[in-house]
Amino acid sequence: MTATPIPRVGHLIDGEMTPVGDLRDVHDPGRLQDVVAQVAVGTVDDVDRAVRAAHVAYATWRQTPASERAALLMTAGDLLTTHSGELAPLLVREHGGVLWEAQTDFALGTGVLQHTASLVEDFFRPVQYDDEQSFISVEKVPRGVVAAVVPWNMPVVLTMMKLAPALATGNTVVLKPSPFAPAALTLLLQRVAELFPPGVINVVHGEGDVGAALTGHPLVRKVGFTGGTLTAQKVIHATADTIKNVTLELGGNDPAIVLDDVDIDAALERMLKGVYTRSGQICFAVKRIYVPRGLYRRFSDAFCERVDEYAVGHGLDPATSFGPLNNEAQHKKVTDLLDRTRNSTARLVELGRKVDADSWNDGYYVLPHVVLDVEHEAPVSCEEQFGPVVPLIAYDDEDQAVRWANDSAYGLGSSVWTTDPDRGLALARRIEAGSTFINTHSFESLDLRMPFGGIKESGIGREFGTAGMSEYVEDHAIRRLK
Repeated sequence: MTATPIPRVGHLIDGEMTPVGDLRDVHDPGRLQDVVAQVAVGTVDDVDRAVRAAHVAYATWRQTPASERAALLMTAGDLLTTHSGELAPLLVREHGGVLWEAQTDFALGTGVLQHTASLVEDFFRPVQYDDEQSFISVEKVPRGVVAAVVPWNMPVVLTMMKLAPALATGNTVVLKPSPFAPAALTLLLQRVAELFPPGVINVVHGEGDVGAALTGHPLVRKVGFTGGTLTAQKVIHATADTIKNVTLELGGNDPAIVLDDVDIDAALERMLKGVYTRSGQICFAVKRIYVPRGLYRRFSDAFCERVDEYAVGHGLDPATSFGPLNNEAQHKKVTDLLDRTRNSTARLVELGRKVDADSWNDGYYVLPHVVLDVEHEAPVSCEEQFGPVVPLIAYDDEDQAVRWANDSAYGLGSSVWTTDPDRGLALARRIEAGSTFINTHSFESLDLRMPFGGIKESGIGREFGTAGMSEYVEDHAIRRLK
């Protein structure tokens, strides 16, 4: 049997994949000895070439009619669907997810591209006023070169959440993928870029020095970033000298408030999708669950019973419920948090089973954990776990639950679980977050008509729909006296 060739992935600059020079191996987080791709090591010079190519392309691309830009985005969405079958397995071997999660990533990316395309022409209609004194036209114009920096957990859709509004509004893009999931995304973007004029879509690989050079480049006028709050602080510093506009979608510690009238079985059917998908490595995953004290034992018993059905293994094994953590640093962070919790007064419950116990130590695997009898102030409740662990916290009344839910530096997503829609809506309005879902909290909760983003240390700005497109334009006001 012939082994599958390892892809060698260069930078994508001005419509061409650059000749591959220095290479870095990308390893499978579920089979650490496996090299799944070799990716170019970027430099500051590579960043400069890519940004300058995007800057040149911008002069023409911004003049392309909105209808033509929309049509190209629609076609790009079809390309994601076409190449999902080929590239999703490679993505699994890069980021550690299971196959359906990678396929969902592609499908969501298609949705973002095509929904954005459907809004373009209406979005660009100017607002105009005409009276006896003057004629006024308020028109939307693109910003220029966009630097997009995306993480490894859902790289396709998170890229399209920047690429779609940027291109739809006439900007050009230089994207830096995560070093932990660069190959499938770049091979996809290479095919997408062929639809557009050279220089409209560019990709440069690298570590923090490349990210700093890109976000700080004087020709970049807009930065779209998804990632951790600490890295976002560096992005803000890098953009300060040239006063760039930024959209930052950052970490979260999303609360789920369970009310005393909840249907436990129905709630768990939906809630668990928002806890352990991608091994908990989702920015708006459910990360702490507040349960009425009188319902606590019944809810926690049912919760643990369901979680114990999960099987952890490699993402391409059909027996796997969820895969490994993505990288060594994240694995250490989660296991250190588990150790601290194990040595606290809380009760740490390890559940689930290993799909292949013999190869368990060949990947960054962690079984699902539930933390019981835990305080709201405990580290496992206050920190973003970003792993397969969640605390269940008992509360005494709704005011306390809301106070605790809001007692966080983060404010990305949240949810309320109840059989009373009006009660749920009233409570949702008291929660400090960019999004609050009622009786749902997972990928299925997202709707492209809803702006997505966070408050407090969870971010700046919004993505999706016209709110997301507005982040990539300036208003140009024109007034002519009569």
